[in-house]
Amino acid sequence: MIVKHLNQIELSRRWSISPRTLERWRWLGQGPRYLKIGGRVVYRLEDVEAYEVERTHSSTLPMPSASAGVSMEAAR
Repeated sequence: MIVKHLNQIELSRRWSISPRTLERWRWLGQGPRYLKIGGRVVYRLEDVEAYEVERTHSSTLPMPSASAGVSMEAAR
């Protein structure tokens, strides 16, 4: 089994964001899971892809929360 890893620079290029953003996300406990090996940070490709899937949206409309007491039928 071959596991592909991305370093911080590769991931920042993939997402067109600053490497510092990834550093800040790690500090805040946000962003995709990562490995730190000997001071070097790498991201498993499968974790990056899972993170992308979790953040896939089909609409910008906010979904009503179940705790708001509004059913999906009433929201239409």
